[in-house]
Amino acid sequence: NGQGIPESIKDKILQPFFTTKPAGEGTGLGLSLSYDIIQAHGGELMIESEVGKGTKFTIILPY
Repeated sequence: NGQGIPESIKDKILQPFFTTKPAGEGTGLGLSLSYDIIQAHGGELMIESEVGKGTKFTIILPY
């Protein structure tokens, strides 16, 4: 439902408390917690994004 992630913030989106929402409308913990859980299970989170088109998140977990 988004328009893609600009390169200028792409390296920040997995940091705790980073958000592009106005104050009081989000904590910025969703992606950070998800990333930590994926890593704790030995997995990988891949992000493909193109501004104006959207973003695809791929989660790979080991067997």
